[in-house]
Amino acid sequence: MLDLIRNHKILTTLFILIILFAGCLGYRMKGPYRSYRLDVIKPAPGESVTPGTLEVGVAKRDITPDMSKYDTWSDVDGDFHYRPDRGDTYQDLNKNGKFDAVWLAGFHSDRPAQGVNDPLWVRAIAFRNNGVTIAMATIDGIGIFHEKFIKVRKMIDPSLKIDHVMFSSLHDHEAPDTMGLWSYSPFRPQFDYDYMALVQRACKEAVEEAVRNLQPVEMYGVEAPVDPEKFVRDTRQPIVYDKRLCLARFVKPGTDETVATMMSWGNHAEATGSKNLMVSSDFSHPWRLGVETGVPEPNGVKGLGGMCLYFQGMVGGLMTPLHLKVVHRNGKDVLEEDSFDKAAALGDNLAIFTVNALRSDKVWKVENPRVAFAAKTIYVPMARHFKYAIMLGLIHPGYFWGKARTEVNVFRIGELEILTLPGELYPEIGEGGIETPDGADFPVEPVEVPALRSQMKGKMNMIIGLANDEIGYIIPKSQWDVKPPYAYGRTDEPQYGEENSGGPDVAPTIHREALALLDRAHAAWNLPGP
Repeated sequence: MLDLIRNHKILTTLFILIILFAGCLGYRMKGPYRSYRLDVIKPAPGESVTPGTLEVGVAKRDITPDMSKYDTWSDVDGDFHYRPDRGDTYQDLNKNGKFDAVWLAGFHSDRPAQGVNDPLWVRAIAFRNNGVTIAMATIDGIGIFHEKFIKVRKMIDPSLKIDHVMFSSLHDHEAPDTMGLWSYSPFRPQFDYDYMALVQRACKEAVEEAVRNLQPVEMYGVEAPVDPEKFVRDTRQPIVYDKRLCLARFVKPGTDETVATMMSWGNHAEATGSKNLMVSSDFSHPWRLGVETGVPEPNGVKGLGGMCLYFQGMVGGLMTPLHLKVVHRNGKDVLEEDSFDKAAALGDNLAIFTVNALRSDKVWKVENPRVAFAAKTIYVPMARHFKYAIMLGLIHPGYFWGKARTEVNVFRIGELEILTLPGELYPEIGEGGIETPDGADFPVEPVEVPALRSQMKGKMNMIIGLANDEIGYIIPKSQWDVKPPYAYGRTDEPQYGEENSGGPDVAPTIHREALALLDRAHAAWNLPGP
């Protein structure tokens, strides 16, 4: 009798544990904001538009971590990782018995910051005209998952009547981890939820202030071709770059007084390299600062004033300054080793290039600065380890039967058209040049055609990456390569990339959905052909 009761209790306990496990798994698979969907175009098809004066507002918030709130540490073995088993120590400032660190994102995990080199920001710009109000924010961070931005949208003051907000990350490799992938160890995670909340509040406040700062402006644009040898390397075949620096400048009417400069171009913010342990926005900081306040002699330029906002472009593939030889503006010194000097030189060169382009005779004035947007929730099939990580709620929480929920947007500000995509796009999808190399896993003709930029209808067309999400590398299906024999004659291992992608069907899905949204938006706004 006692054995029967004992067995009954064991079975009951096991049943309860199974139910609890299933409930927890179901909750994590469900994810936050399960019913959130976007499918909007404004002005809508057939909606009359009253021309008006373009208004622009900007604002920024500091998101630099306060290092006084974190523990300090000593890298005894000099390998730039926190390794207590090798003698690394920390000073427990708050006496809580654990190492509280700013875990830097990118490169590898267990890389705690030892200080701050330059500040991190959320910078926001708002646009209003013809009854439409939109805002765009750029964040000095590695990337942020979609549900975190949904929360920010819900936090924003509804009385401001903002029609849509887009958020993009710079993919900064010297900022705190905002994705939970680099915080110490997968088996001992130490994600900083307080810092994530600080970033979300900063996004909310910057967007709200930008809208409250709206003022009439005149808009100017220019597209400057980028010489890769000076600014960026492509480390994966085929060699295709984000080869256009797209620039928009907004000034007070009838003056040369800058309100804002908006820039978009693709390059990883990682010129200081993996051995850097200082918080920084890398070359982005001297670039923005140089555009705003100028670059000193020799061969410097006078700044444009106002606020400068850099939105990341197409960085997959991999667009990087690592191992790039950067010539200092003095024309003599050449910097190739990862360092802050190299990041500063690259940023200065980009600032000089930017200011000169915006002062050139190629600049054109926007005569009809109508504002419009389209936004669509999409579902992207995920494969391999990403599929199960999402299912378990470890990353990108919210599992939709093998797919991840994300988003694409289209914006029009006059003759400027902007397409936003939720990850790191390989430039050949945007610019053209996709290949089907021998040895790749899918011997098919290029799937992601035509090139996205060829289907955009602006006088200038920006493609902004890591927008409203970070879904990883967006790799052309015909170039997907994880199985031997490997493409491009490689014998030991494939090229880098697939380990940070959700699978071979991510790119075809995002490409298809982006083209569909562009077509719908163009039809609604009655735009001429590309």
